[in-house]
Amino acid sequence: MRAVFKLFALLMLMFSVACGTGKKARQQTTNKERDIPAVVDKNAPVKEKTQVPSTPRTYSDKIEAYIHEFAPIAREEMELYKIPASITLAQGILESGAGEGELTRKANNHFGIKCHGWNGGSVYHDDDRSQECFRKYKDPKYSYRDHSLFLTERKRYAALFDLDITDYKGWARGLRAAGYATDRKYPDKLISLIERYQLYRYDGDSPVRDVIAYSEPERERISAARAYTVKQGDTLYSIAKRHNLSVEQLQKMNNLRDTNIGIGQTLYVSQ
Repeated sequence: MRAVFKLFALLMLMFSVACGTGKKARQQTTNKERDIPAVVDKNAPVKEKTQVPSTPRTYSDKIEAYIHEFAPIAREEMELYKIPASITLAQGILESGAGEGELTRKANNHFGIKCHGWNGGSVYHDDDRSQECFRKYKDPKYSYRDHSLFLTERKRYAALFDLDITDYKGWARGLRAAGYATDRKYPDKLISLIERYQLYRYDGDSPVRDVIAYSEPERERISAARAYTVKQGDTLYSIAKRHNLSVEQLQKMNNLRDTNIGIGQTLYVSQ
């Protein structure tokens, strides 16, 4: 009887071990199945990630954006006042921090012109001395116009206007010699900007005698100009008509030699 009992206990032990081994094997198999990567259908369409429009990040990007926005104004000032557009742009970039300087952001003052003899709006800003008075403008284009008047109405800059319109090096050196800046490297900084970004191309290939002579009504229209961005489907004719301009007037305001325009291009139109 005792022998039968021992045999029964041995059989139960063997059955228990066998069941445990099978359960462990099934568990390992299940775990392995969980580790199997999903099958990828190579022919399935791939969802493209939405591209977030990039914004200017480097100082060079900001300068390029500045040139794109203000080159037409600099060209306009050159035609009216015979100041090289390259010089005006380089000064604007340098003195406004490519449009992001504190004075520029709060006063639209791109050339650091102070309040001397100024009856318009003003702001106070630390410069050579604490809280100096600087001119404030409603729009950056008025800062550009004031810059042109600042140079043309002061006798100390008169010699600059005897230089060729394409002599940006002579203008850069002459500005400092006339007292526009105290920084000895000011001319080199202007020349470096002009040559690095090829700003001299905005001086054009037309001699001074070929500069467009605007009538008084046209000058008033240009002074009231604002920016318009070309959209798909626009033509020079449709833009001119929309803003009560002739195609010829629109070409003159934007220094266009023909009627070719591109989407995203900035044009200046009357208000």
